[in-house]
Amino acid sequence: MVTLSARDEWANFRGPSAGAVTDNPQLPDHWSATENIAWKTDVPGLGWSSPIVWDDFIFVTAVKSDDPIPVPGQDIIEDGKVPNYKGGMNREAKGIYTWVLYALDFNTGKIRWQRDLYSGTPQEKRHPKNTYASETPVTDGKRVYVYHASAGLFAVDFKGKIVWSKKVTPPTIRMDVKTKGSVLTDTGGPQNDIAAMFANLGAAASPAIYRDRIFITSDHEPRVWMMAAFNTEDGTEIWRHEEPKLEQAYGWSTPFVWQNERRTEIVAAGDQRIRSFDPDGTPLWSLKGLSVNTSPTPFASNGLLYVTSGYPGTPLRPVYAIKPGASGDISLPEGKTSSDYIAWSQRAAATYMPSALVYKGQMYNLYSQGFITAHDAATGDQVYGRKRIDSAASGFTASPWAYNGKVFAASEDGDTYVIQAGPDYKVIGKNSLGEMIIATPAVVRNSVIMRTVGRVYRIARK
Repeated sequence: MVTLSARDEWANFRGPSAGAVTDNPQLPDHWSATENIAWKTDVPGLGWSSPIVWDDFIFVTAVKSDDPIPVPGQDIIEDGKVPNYKGGMNREAKGIYTWVLYALDFNTGKIRWQRDLYSGTPQEKRHPKNTYASETPVTDGKRVYVYHASAGLFAVDFKGKIVWSKKVTPPTIRMDVKTKGSVLTDTGGPQNDIAAMFANLGAAASPAIYRDRIFITSDHEPRVWMMAAFNTEDGTEIWRHEEPKLEQAYGWSTPFVWQNERRTEIVAAGDQRIRSFDPDGTPLWSLKGLSVNTSPTPFASNGLLYVTSGYPGTPLRPVYAIKPGASGDISLPEGKTSSDYIAWSQRAAATYMPSALVYKGQMYNLYSQGFITAHDAATGDQVYGRKRIDSAASGFTASPWAYNGKVFAASEDGDTYVIQAGPDYKVIGKNSLGEMIIATPAVVRNSVIMRTVGRVYRIARK
């Protein structure tokens, strides 16, 4: 295998720079199901884990079963509401499921090997839009680390051998609350009737890696928020932090390793809070003031940490730009938008599912309902307000990416819209694959690696 630089690898969800790719004239800006397709490969099973790339390997995961799982479908709701997915709020698993790691050849798309990781019946339900293989793997170049909450945590070498596996125990704290007017959850804790409607939507938060440690979070449990660290060599649990939730809410945000000018921090958003730890598990700072059901992943750009949380059913949908070096509780007092450690904040600018993008000094927020906004990344000042991308488009879940002066936004219909970067909003292209897209692509080595509901594509200029 050829040794490549870090910029030539895509080792985790959203890659080395949270979707902001170094400009490269060889990268494609136009494609279709037949144009600029280097190859496409069918991937059996269902999963929304994003592809990762290391050397000549592309890794994706999926889950296969005899359970008649419908392909995720959707109804478009008028008035800008989030798409309503068919099949009810929760779907119970039946039969035996098998979690699979696929290794594809970067150059040819051929499946080099596939490894069954675990077989069993998932104990939790899931949202019809979700899968039991929605978490994206990570790699350190020696092994691929796969975490699927329903199956466990796995380390697999590049030949497809399982080096170790571990069943991750769920959070153990139980709050002492009265059960009057409540129902019992599958995990044994009481919750109110409204919260029960949103329980058991399934997991989706991907793992993060730093040196010899893998970090995972659990915010999809009904009563407790958890973060834990595991050793990459043997899967030993190194530390765990658990807290009772502020209220019965859920989230799917992936933890982020923030290597800033002061130190390395492991940042996690969930349970209406942001928390930061050092790699050994020592709490560094926290901030209250997120919406419920946080999904976007924190990321860093130009010395600032960006955290967004935008559940559409609440008036509080904040964006925070945080400076390095904070300690303790840095929550903003009522009416304040900045502080010693918060460069700026916006109360109602965040997105629900897609993570935000900072590219060439602007922050782009892609909304699930099909709008996009732009703000100055350094000050938070609005560059332009909500612009509808296409009135015919359905929902957006994949996070945006950018290169060559263009921002790319993939809809669940399989259409990738090309938007010019900069102060003036304009859609300048539309690339259609005709297959549902929820996974965020990898952009590496002159190629866009796109995962649809049934295939993986390598898109590259011919």
